[in-house]
Order: sequence, then structure tokens, then C-alpha cells
Amino acid sequence: METPANDNAMTPAQRALDVLAENAEDAVALETLARSDVLVPVPDDASDEDATNPSTVALPVLEQPGGVPVVPVFTSELEMSDLLPFVSRYRLVPLGALAAQWPADDLSLTIDAGSPHGLTLTSEGVRTLLARPQD
Repeated sequence: METPANDNAMTPAQRALDVLAENAEDAVALETLARSDVLVPVPDDASDEDATNPSTVALPVLEQPGGVPVVPVFTSELEMSDLLPFVSRYRLVPLGALAAQWPADDLSLTIDAGSPHGLTLTSEGVRTLLARPQD
């Protein structure tokens, strides 16, 4: 596989997403992704206290076509601003820690939605593929 000229500008999480686009079961890429920090947009209706509370994260839930709820997270500010330019606040959260506490309902997770390396996982996929013990 050829390396893009701007590969140095990519984060390790973005490179892992590119690998997973080719091989969804690549263990090294899944581990890299799970150990990466992601930007979680703070919902507009979240209070300042909720937005800064270190023990909880208010999840922004969007509805996909067909009514499927999804939480968007991003690997960089650029990825986030490309899809959600109106977001003014976000939290930096370890993806593995977020996945370890993921709800058991039908809430999906999308990483860098709208980008060439975007990835969407079902609730079960989030918990089984990305959940890592917190260090």
C-alpha cells in the first residue's frame, strides 16, 4: 500500500482507520485506535458543569437516516470542523475508556464521519472491538 504524501500530518488514529478500511480485523490498528484520544463534541444543551466534569462525558447524539442514533467523535479538530463547523466545545477522551462504558442500547459510534477513513461501529462493536481497561 502506498503512503500518501501527507502521511506525516495524519494522527496515529487516522492511520489506524486507514488500515481498518482495508482490514477490519487488524489487531494492531484496533489497539492503536482504542488507545487514541478522540474529540467528543459537547452538546449545546450541556451545562458548563457537565462539560467539564472529569467523571462523565455528555455524548452528542445525532440521528442517521433511518432513525439510527449515532455519536460522532473525531481524531482531530480539522476532521471535526469539516463535518460540524458550529461546534464550539469538545472533550478529549481516550477512545478505549469511552468504549468500556458504552451503553448497551442501539447507540452507534462514528469516528471521523464523512472522511475517507471514517468508521462507524454498532454498540456491540464499540464494546467488543475498542473497549480497553483503563490504565
